[in-house]
Amino acid sequence: MLTAGIDHIGLTVRNLDATRDFFVQCLGWQTVGERPDYPAVFVSDGKLLVTLWQVKEESAPVEFDRRKNIGLHHLALRVVDESALSTILERVKAWPGARLEFAPELLGAGPKRHMMIYEPGGIRIEFDFDPRV
Repeated sequence: MLTAGIDHIGLTVRNLDATRDFFVQCLGWQTVGERPDYPAVFVSDGKLLVTLWQVKEESAPVEFDRRKNIGLHHLALRVVDESALSTILERVKAWPGARLEFAPELLGAGPKRHMMIYEPGGIRIEFDFDPRV
């Protein structure tokens, strides 16, 4: 192998503050850096680093269509247990601007379970729990 996993993921977002707040306040991540001149914020759950960049034309962003555009279909995050999946569901349902695509359900025949949401800036995020891992 020439590669060894993911170093970080970079996402362009509609509203940097709203997306940062979602990751930090709703999901419990940490802000680990920022570049106000860019502008960008770096957030982490302790295992994964995500770079959030402010879209240049905030008033007229081009919406991503996962069925028509080349690029990120969704960001999939592993959760530690079934309880964490339930906690995230409740937080997302109460978070301003976040949308639930579907609540936790079996992925295929299971036993893996997942749910899909959109954070306030429109990034599609999947949360997965696999009891076998």
